[in-house]
Amino acid sequence: MKNVTIRSMKNEDIQSVQHVAKTSWNTTYKGIIPTEIQENFINMAYSNEMLEKRLVNTVFLVAEVEGEIIGFINFTPLKSDAKVELAAIYLYKDYQGKGIGTSLLNEGITFFPNLKKVYVNVEKDNEVGLAFYKAKGFIIETEYDDLFDGHILKTIRLALNL
Repeated sequence: MKNVTIRSMKNEDIQSVQHVAKTSWNTTYKGIIPTEIQENFINMAYSNEMLEKRLVNTVFLVAEVEGEIIGFINFTPLKSDAKVELAAIYLYKDYQGKGIGTSLLNEGITFFPNLKKVYVNVEKDNEVGLAFYKAKGFIIETEYDDLFDGHILKTIRLALNL
């Protein structure tokens, strides 16, 4: 897709990122995670304070089309600089399947020059997410039940070897 700009997130992007997160979560996890639990998580994980911390401690990139933020990716470095956790990647539904997620992933990886492995956890019923990761070469490492705010999630941990 043309006219997509990928750049580091700034403080003034927080509200737009919150909107992408909430909208994408509601679309992605409808029928998988109860709405109330989604809201609790979004309010905590994407609060102003939490996003300000992520700006300082993680790699947080946004994708823009014509000045509007339409998606983001967030990588958390692990103790070894050869490994990172892909903490989040979300796009508005209308922008999925157009190569923007791939661009975000590839751009984010460039921030870690010694990177050998990218980990990600995905909900088993998140078929769009799983298909995306598998298409990018991620392989399943393990599956487990994750207690998420009183709700059991079937979580799959994948890894991408670089």
